[in-house]
Amino acid sequence: MRDGRTPTFEEIAEAASVSRATAYRYFPGLEALLFEAGLHVAVPRAEDLFGPGAPTDPAERLERLDDALFTMLEANEPAMRALLAGSLQPTTDADAPVRQNRRSPLIDAALDPVRDQFQPDALRHLKAALVPLLGVEALVAFKDVLGVDKDQARAVRHWMIRALVAAARKA
Repeated sequence: MRDGRTPTFEEIAEAASVSRATAYRYFPGLEALLFEAGLHVAVPRAEDLFGPGAPTDPAERLERLDDALFTMLEANEPAMRALLAGSLQPTTDADAPVRQNRRSPLIDAALDPVRDQFQPDALRHLKAALVPLLGVEALVAFKDVLGVDKDQARAVRHWMIRALVAAARKA
């Protein structure tokens, strides 16, 4: 998809080194798989955010991540809301695939180079506290619950990031 081509279901299963049956277990068809893949392609990549010249301050690194994620979320808001709604549906299938976790690896990439600035427990808590702040859940809360515009939401998210980093440093 990054090359501008729509692969077949079979090509995707082969590239993932799984059988078609396994692929169908996670996705009912090509449309569902491409929907998820489209979102995956839209998510910023750590190497693009934190390459040479990236800030060394933890809060600045996290604000950079926040800006990139929210640009992606806003550009894909209907799809992200649909994904969130689907993840909220109860399931009785204990083997059902869980929702992708794209935020945690990005948070890790933002904080790993500066992890020595935090105690291990504080770093673990900081990373966990950032997950709901850097996702579609926060977008929904700011827009639907608080009714603030994107500039106000950004200012509050950045304030929250700085407060969390300061608290983690003190722990």
